[in-house]
Amino acid sequence: PLVTIDGADARDYDDAVFAEPTKEHHSAWHAIVAIADVTHYVRPGGELDRAAYRRGNSVYFPDRVVPMLPERLSNDLCSLLPGEDRACMAVHLWIGNDGTLQHWKFVRGLMHSAARLIYEEVQAHRDGEASEKTAALPDGLIDNLYGVYAALRQARVERGALDIERPERQVEMGDDGRIARIFLRDRHDSHKMIEELMIAANVAAARQLEDKNMPVMYRVHDQPSAEKAENLREYLQSLGLSLRKGSQLRPIDFAQILKRVKETEHKDAVNESVLRSQSQAEYGPHNLGHFGLGLTAYSHFTSPIRRYADVLVHRALIRALHLGPGGLPDDADAAFDKTGVHLTAAERRAVRAERDAMDRYMADYMSNHIGEEMQGRIVGIGRFGIFVRINGIEADGLLPARRLPGGPFRVVDNRQELEGNGIVFRLGDPVTVELVEADAVAATVGFDLVEGGVETRKRRPTKQPLRKPHRGKRHKNKRR
Repeated sequence: PLVTIDGADARDYDDAVFAEPTKEHHSAWHAIVAIADVTHYVRPGGELDRAAYRRGNSVYFPDRVVPMLPERLSNDLCSLLPGEDRACMAVHLWIGNDGTLQHWKFVRGLMHSAARLIYEEVQAHRDGEASEKTAALPDGLIDNLYGVYAALRQARVERGALDIERPERQVEMGDDGRIARIFLRDRHDSHKMIEELMIAANVAAARQLEDKNMPVMYRVHDQPSAEKAENLREYLQSLGLSLRKGSQLRPIDFAQILKRVKETEHKDAVNESVLRSQSQAEYGPHNLGHFGLGLTAYSHFTSPIRRYADVLVHRALIRALHLGPGGLPDDADAAFDKTGVHLTAAERRAVRAERDAMDRYMADYMSNHIGEEMQGRIVGIGRFGIFVRINGIEADGLLPARRLPGGPFRVVDNRQELEGNGIVFRLGDPVTVELVEADAVAATVGFDLVEGGVETRKRRPTKQPLRKPHRGKRHKNKRR
């Protein structure tokens, strides 16, 4: 009984899961991850294939999706809809109690989803509040999935994979095409459970192709550059934290830092700084490992409906394991370098488009709240001023230096501070601001300072008096 578990707003279902305890292959768990068989419909060199390659991935905007594949495929024929027979590529995973992947087997065939579940109802079932739908599932199905998750989570902690905490914003659109509501999406163990099962399947795909000496379109994530690591190290030192020196940093070095600040006032700032220090992930045929996940070999196998890289991995598996038609052509790997560059560029283009669209929608939403005071935190420092992220909706805006008291200012990079005369603004510090500007066309949001900053005894000589906040608003320095 395979089930899909997704968000309530998901439109395409490309993965289904199952788990049971077992002693087969000297393992504690047997799990199945079944993935939509896009390659059954999208054959190499065809029109659909060329269009999917050109797009590279689906693009998700607040009000619509620009799919990589036609909706007849992405939302219907390839989607693992409940109660429907669907073509799939599946991997059987045998996993130890310590989360190690001990054995795997890839198959191709038909599946029939037993239920379409959402994260919240799966978590509620686990917490003792079963819904009518989850209560009708075979006994132990959901509990077994959590059992596998506990093992995989242990392995994740052991290898020191990064867990950077960053709230995910959820946007609800109104009938008028404007944002009706913004809230932060709850993150449950049910989300993490699916993530860990997908990671295990992705690892198995990469290792299976390596075992068969097949070309692999890896998902690579290199370690931080020496310059970024040193900048982060200096910032952490200003907080009394230390990052190991040396050219071969490990993900666990960063994981330990994040763990130390988890319950402190510096959590948000350190999470942001560690995230910015990381290299960008890429696609390519040369294995550099995945630094953030602490893995030596990693590919994308689990989302072929929305990522072309996954389609290539499916085709390589079909060819390697003789699983029927639609396999990778014999000469395809010759273009893998070029293909990896193209897919990486397409992904970054999509991210920019999604961000630009969201910035405009957000500015339009904020334009209805001009003059309101809001609570936020400093998430960026520059000569021009500070960037503030509003709590609860994660909207970013600029508070220009000219509107701050205590200028002129200078940036202290190693402490991530904007230092003025007798006052300093630090990354991660809380501030209260007034929204004074929101332009949807320019995608800009601007603030005035109401309260924030830390008074210092040190004052630099200046001929200018301390500036008062823009528009004569009273400013209260925050003492710590």
